[in-house]
Parts: sequence; structure tokens; C-alpha cells
Amino acid sequence: MAERRAFAQKISRTVAAEVRKQISGQYSGSPQLLKNLNIVGSISHHTTVPLTEAVDPVDLEDYLITHPLAVDSGLLRDLIEFPPDDIEVVYSPRDCRTLVSAVPEESEMDPHVRDCIRSYTEDWAIVIRKYHKLGTGFNPNTLDKQKERQKGLPKQVFESDEAPDGNNYQDEQDDLKRRSMSIDDTPRGSWACSIFDLKNSLPDALLPNLLDRTPNEEIDRQNDDQRKANRHKELFALHPSPDEEEPIERLSVPEVPKEHFGQRLLVKCLSLKFEIEIEPIFASLALYDVKEKKKISENFYFDLNSEQMKGLLRPHVPPAAITTLARSAIFSITYPSQDVFLVIKLEKVLQQGDIGECAEPYMIFKEADATKNKEKLEKLKSQADQFCQRLGKYRMPFAWTAIHLMNIVSSAGSLERDSTEVEISTGERKGSWSERRNSSLVGRRSLERTTSGDDSCNLTSFRPATLTVTNFFKQEGDRLSDEDLYKFLADMRRPSSVLRRLRPITAQLKIDISPAPENPHYCLTPELLQVKLYPDSRVRPTREILEFPARDVYVPNTTYRNLLYVYPQSLNFANRQGSARNITVKVQFMYGEDPSNAMPVIFGKSSCSEFSKEAYTAVVYHNRSPDFHEEIKVKLPATLTDHHHLLFTFYHVSCQQKQNTPLETPVGYTWIPMLQNGRLKTGQFCLPVSLEKPPQAYSVLSPEVPLPGMKWVDNHKGVFNVEVVAVSSIHTQPMRHSY
Repeated sequence: MAERRAFAQKISRTVAAEVRKQISGQYSGSPQLLKNLNIVGSISHHTTVPLTEAVDPVDLEDYLITHPLAVDSGLLRDLIEFPPDDIEVVYSPRDCRTLVSAVPEESEMDPHVRDCIRSYTEDWAIVIRKYHKLGTGFNPNTLDKQKERQKGLPKQVFESDEAPDGNNYQDEQDDLKRRSMSIDDTPRGSWACSIFDLKNSLPDALLPNLLDRTPNEEIDRQNDDQRKANRHKELFALHPSPDEEEPIERLSVPEVPKEHFGQRLLVKCLSLKFEIEIEPIFASLALYDVKEKKKISENFYFDLNSEQMKGLLRPHVPPAAITTLARSAIFSITYPSQDVFLVIKLEKVLQQGDIGECAEPYMIFKEADATKNKEKLEKLKSQADQFCQRLGKYRMPFAWTAIHLMNIVSSAGSLERDSTEVEISTGERKGSWSERRNSSLVGRRSLERTTSGDDSCNLTSFRPATLTVTNFFKQEGDRLSDEDLYKFLADMRRPSSVLRRLRPITAQLKIDISPAPENPHYCLTPELLQVKLYPDSRVRPTREILEFPARDVYVPNTTYRNLLYVYPQSLNFANRQGSARNITVKVQFMYGEDPSNAMPVIFGKSSCSEFSKEAYTAVVYHNRSPDFHEEIKVKLPATLTDHHHLLFTFYHVSCQQKQNTPLETPVGYTWIPMLQNGRLKTGQFCLPVSLEKPPQAYSVLSPEVPLPGMKWVDNHKGVFNVEVVAVSSIHTQPMRHSY
């Protein structure tokens, strides 16, 4: 083994890990971490605090209070101290857009409800900062002010800003080289020295009074006069403002919060006429976004029946409130797009027979053949009269159609006339969408086109249009869900639509579509409150339709709103024993278990009372597993208890009149408690259905709890699908994340 060299023997072979271990052992008790250091003399030197112990951070506010800044009195003191008169609080009265406040008149409220109501009714507290303009966040240099200041200023041109002409510049360089190369009397005669031709260069101008003796005061005065000569009065303001995307500090004054509205659309329903008139027809409107697969508005119910047809339902319908007689509505669309459809659904009085049998007379009889088919029409009217007298409070699905909203808007906006008349049909020859101008022009222009860009989705500046919907699609009993509707709407946009091959129901529905005025008269909010400028309460109103935005809208709540929407979706009684085929669901909002505890908080639809205690879904004839398409709107009480709940009662309706057979037979019960752990209970539910009436105190429990002694459909499995959606500025809603 070779001997180590002398210098290598003196090198320490201690590795770094051993050095760290030795140092940590010596300094584990850091003097900075000792408790009560230099206070108690008996503390041992080896008393340590673990390095992993959390040390409380310094409270900056307490430190500043206990250690005030020592500021000497002087001229700069005001720049350091906070101005005592900077902030001024001014109270501004809150503007209420309705004649009556939306706040409920309830004596006892929960503290959080009372605080929310106070925040929606108290005056605005506006904080005015007197010296805000002196801060770094205020920038008075707007673009207009910049242009105003730059007027009359000479344009500064520097040598570096001048872009030389390529040809002239190259010629000058070549000439300079030729002249330099011809000179041979330079000290060295080299190429490098010949470039700097001192003989051909011009002398610089002499500086006058350069060597004169001038006092410093005089020099300062001359420099000061030269700086003031032709000096702009706002020199530093000429500097361009900082980029808006990268400001150092931005303290903009916020606007006064106000209720959010999207682009507003006014829809007027003028008339609805079929080839034959034998019974009342009930209609509703709603907006759907096909791309988002979402319903983006609540339903608007309207009644265009004649007084004769309305008279058939008098035994079942209470006197109509003026708020339920609206035939025009204002829709709000925050995110307009080419995928928005206006969907129209029709219902009729329940009668014996499926939808196809009930719709057959509307497809085969024509108005021109009324005299020829007089006896058949009289028989149909007699049957309709009997069903209205017996089953007048029940409905059944009938027909539907849809209007591609943006096509109509873009077409109306491109016309040169002040107004346009558009006909929409589903005929085989005319195509899905056709347009007819109210003029002498011959021919039709297809509305199949869709335009792109923000201008095509502008709902504020298009010309009013009158639409005539000529055909409706027969409603399919097994395709009533929203998923089926989205498929139909997507199919309508295709050139070879499957729906065009279906046999339509001929009708004429006339609708006016126009931008909504800024302050419409005789307008009602979604809570049926009168908006200001409502001179006469007896005039037929216009309804504001609540929007369900396709995407989130982040604005603060400024008004009291407490609504609940119930959407029964489907029921599966295939495994239930007994007769249950013509099924309807009665929905009630209860504050107790007794049948008399139903609250009159369910909004009426059309030509009925303003509020009611119950609502029924439409009946699909002879279907044990029906789908539903109802929207039931509920006005929630401000204060909820554990006994508030939604009660669903399922009935079998007997369409045939038989002796000793009741009109409706209860076949099931289920419910949803409104509160869960103090929070409003909403979302998607799949509920089991009980065959018996719920026991006492059932409302505080969930139907998923197996109550003893109760019989359930299909062994207590979930058979009833329902969705509950709240639109409330009182009750918070859980965030729904999509992963």
C-alpha cells in the first residue's frame, strides 16, 4: 500500500453528516428559543425548547399600538399620519322598484333571516374618501385628457427615431469609402485611418462665454429660466398611463349594487286557434339552452281560450286573479347564444284515451269542412263537455313546438322594414323554418342559417317580429323528460329532421317578439309584486319571468327572494300490486302533519287563483311508470321549522264513470323535509313510496328511514324521482362542483 503524502495526512476525514450532528448537539438549545430568557437566573443552560414548537407570529396591530411611531413635528408630519377628515360616511335611501316591499310580514324570524332582510331594506352606507385622488390608485390621466393635453405640442424627432432610406444610406456609405480610399496623405496611409477624414469634417460651433467667470447664482437663474421657457403646465401628466392589466394598485369606486338582469325580451301571446274548437287548451312558454342542456327560465303560463271554452271549467276553477291573466312576459337572458330555444307546451283536460287518440280529431278535421262534419263535431263537443264537468281539474299532455330564438332575432334584425311577420311550420315542403314577409315580395327565405359573433346574439336592437306557429308536434307519452326534449331540439336544427316526417297538429299561434322596454308599465315581478309605473290594477299585467342562468352570475343579492321550484320527473309503479295506471301527483307544502296544515303558497298557473294549497301533475293515460314535465313554484316562508315539508300524494284517477268508484284513489305517499341540519334541503331525490298514510311526527324524518309497521312499494326502494331547486337570497345553497 502506497504511503500517504505529507499534506494528505493533515486533511480531516470527517464527513459533512457528522459535522451537522455535532453542531446540532451543541446548539440545540438556541438562546432565541429559551423561555423567559435573562429573567429567572436559575434556568439551566441546558434547558431547551424543541425546534418543532410553533412560535406565535407578531401581532402587527398590537405592536403598532404599543410602539407608536416617533414622528417629529414638522412639514412632513401630514405625509406620515392618517388624515382625520379623509373618510365621510353618507347614507343614501335605497331605491325600491316595486310599489310594495317584498319583505314578508312575519313577527318571528330567525336571526340570520332578520339580518338578511335588514341588509336588503336599510339605506346604502356610502364611504366617501376625501383624499382618494391623492392616492396611487387614482389615475386622472384618461385617454381623452391625454389627447387634450397633447394638442399644440411640437413633435419631438430624434436621430434614433429616423429610419434611414436604404438606397440613399448605402450610396452615402459607398461614396464615403471611395473618398476615403483616395486619400493617401494620412499619417499612416492605412484603411482604418482613412475613414476618419479630418480634413473634410466641419468644425463644431464654438460655445460662447465658455471661459468667462460667471457666479453660480447667475448660472442657476439662467438654467431655471431655460427650463421654464415653453414648458408644459402639466409636464408629468403627459406620461402615458400604466397598463390596465398591470396596475400597481387599483382602488376604483364601486357602483351601487342593483338587481341583475340580462338582455330582456318581450314576448306577447296574441292568439291560439285550431282547426276545431271543442275544448279549452292550456299553454306555457319557457327558454331552453340546448348546448348547456339546461332550462334557463321558469315557465310562463297563459290562457288564450274563448269565454265559451273557459265556461266549461267553472265548476273546478275558482275566480281568476288578475295576476294569472297575463298574456305577455319579459324573459331575461344573461348568456344569449345560438342554442337558445323558446319551447311552447300545450295541455288539455284529461279524458279517456291516450294522447294519440285525443289528438286524432285535431289532425283529421279541417275548419273548411265544419258543415260537412257537423254531427261528428257536435259529438266531440258533447264528449269534451262531459270530461270537463267530471275531470276538469286534471290535465294531460297534448302537443309542443319550439322556436329557434336567435334565427328569428337575426332575421328580423336584417330586414329593412320596421316590423316583420314570420311563419314557422313543420311541413315537408316548406322545411323546418320558413319566413314570409308581409309585403308583395314572392318567395321565402330560409331561416336555417345561423350567424356567428356577438351581433347575432344581441337581443336589444332587433326589429319586432310577429311569429305565426302553424304546426305542433304531438306529445309522446313515453318522451316527456327534459332529456328527450333536448334530443328533439338538437334534431330540429338538422336539415333532415326526423320531426319533419311526423304528422303535425295544425294550429295557428301568433306571438310578438321584441326587445323589452326599459321601464314597462303594468309589470309584475316573479313574486307577483307590482313594479312602479302601475297606474291601474285592473289592467292585464305583463309578467317578469325569472331567469335560471346557463352559467353562474356573480352579483350580490340586493332584494328579498325566497322561491322554491319542485320538478316531479318520473315514477315507477311497475312492481306495485293493484290498479294504478292513470297516476297524478298532488304536491303540497305543509307546516305540520294534519291535512289542514297545507299552506296556500303554491303559485297559480293561468286563469285561476293567485295561490293555492295544492298542485297536480298531468296524467299519462294507462301508464304505470309515467314521466312528468311539471314545474311547481312555491313561495317559501321566511322562517322554516323542522315540521315544514313537501308532501307528495299519488292518486289513480278513474276516467270512466262507474258506480261505487271514486274519482281519485290514493295509491302512495312520500315526503321531503325542508330542513336538514338547519339548512334548506334541495337537490335530486329518488324517494321510496309508502302504501299507507305516514304516521304521526313523520315530517321530522326522511322517507329513507324504515319506519316500523309501514308498507312500501317495491320493498322500500326508490321509485319516485323529483328535483327541488331553491332561488333564495335567505337560504344558502351548497356548491355543486363538477369534476
